[in-house]
Amino acid sequence: MKTFHITWVTFFFYFLGWFGIAPLMPLIREELGFTKSQVGNIMIASVSATILARFIIGRLCDTTGPRLAYTALLLLGALPVMLIGLSNSYESFLLFRFVIGIIGASFVITQFHTSVMFAPNIVGTANAVAGGWGNLGGGVTNLVMPLIAAGFVGLGIVSKGDSWRYAMVVPGVILLIMSVIYYKYIKDTPSGNYSEIQREVKVKQKGTFRVALKDYRTWILALAYAACFGIEITIDNVAAIYFADNFQASVILAGALAAIFGFMKLFARALGGIVSDKVGKIYGMRGKGILLAALLVLEGFGIILFAKSSQMPWADVKLVVYRTYYLLTAI
Repeated sequence: MKTFHITWVTFFFYFLGWFGIAPLMPLIREELGFTKSQVGNIMIASVSATILARFIIGRLCDTTGPRLAYTALLLLGALPVMLIGLSNSYESFLLFRFVIGIIGASFVITQFHTSVMFAPNIVGTANAVAGGWGNLGGGVTNLVMPLIAAGFVGLGIVSKGDSWRYAMVVPGVILLIMSVIYYKYIKDTPSGNYSEIQREVKVKQKGTFRVALKDYRTWILALAYAACFGIEITIDNVAAIYFADNFQASVILAGALAAIFGFMKLFARALGGIVSDKVGKIYGMRGKGILLAALLVLEGFGIILFAKSSQMPWADVKLVVYRTYYLLTAI
């Protein structure tokens, strides 16, 4: 249970580093003069590095263990989070935003570690709850980061235009602290760290990756994951700036409204894991697939309704409903 709680708390704070810049984008866009297309490229860059990083981190979890993998990821990820405040051009900001994307691989370690620590009869719920509580960080980030920036301005430390630069130091320092905690208080397995136990290492069969790529089910699940998680990180990136542009909300108000989207993660993802387990026991894997497909259809309708909202309160109601459907796809 110690591993469970430290893992989800670490996962929670990684959102602060990965998406901490998102609710501050209205300030950054104004100060650095970014165009709409440049903002779009920045958002794409923020998730691009995650793709490669997840392949690498998955392999490291198997070889060196989740403890060292997470420690290294937090240490490396903290640097660009703190240093992005040095950016004064589109090119440098884009580069820092791209490198920060490696933090997105934290999800792999979180799910790997809880899977190792819990028995098969409860591992689905453990993964869902750890993922859901950790994902809550996406909502808190949108709420807290504008307040941190406003706090620096209120204390007279910096101007409003430069407040985002100092605000991003805070999540970077938190990631460094969590790296120490993870290294000191976590074990790789219930029996100990990889270096302390004798593990059965299976010989890796050549061509297994190609076999997976040839299986149509791999691509169906990949597309389903892109539809749900891809939309999540897109909205995490654009929600604050969307409310600022379309409803003239202040930076703090826009962040608070965007935070509602993330707060749904507190229960909905865990609920998805529980429902998945129950459906699986009765209807098997096919039942899970049908449930996932139905919820993805509802997600699509939710996105369409949200896009057509013309009033801010109604838009937020639709966002909450859509978010509930999305997180049920944790199956």
